[in-house]
Amino acid sequence: MDQATSDPFRMAFSGRFISVLRWEQLDDFWDVLSQDTGESWYIYAVGEPPPQQPASGEMLKVFILEIDQLLRREHDEDYCGVVYADSLESPAFVKIFDPNNLGVSCGFSDNPPLPGWILSRLKPVDLQSAVPPPGNRRRWWRRLIGG
Repeated sequence: MDQATSDPFRMAFSGRFISVLRWEQLDDFWDVLSQDTGESWYIYAVGEPPPQQPASGEMLKVFILEIDQLLRREHDEDYCGVVYADSLESPAFVKIFDPNNLGVSCGFSDNPPLPGWILSRLKPVDLQSAVPPPGNRRRWWRRLIGG
């Protein structure tokens, strides 16, 4: 068994996901995530080193507020469609695609883009160290986490 199929994070990453299609659904979804006040979520900016520790409940809330603002500002559509979760009611893995790097994020592609950010209850592994995110996203992320 190769590393991609034996690693729980990569297995979850390759699993089945549901799209949050409408902005109202996203509001409801953020409410579900915000109810979790424990330190059980890893916040991973793909292209940056994976976090070694889960985020605090407060950091999760800050991230949700900031990413929501970014998505609404930069995904100028009347639908959301850039947030995917393994479950909308009881999520354990969330993919958030960067509105400026969508490629073919829905439908079929032999080479779909990686999400910009992942929220996971599983400790992340490095998905893409060779191709860092654009400079503006790195600056946004570092401002958010204080790095």
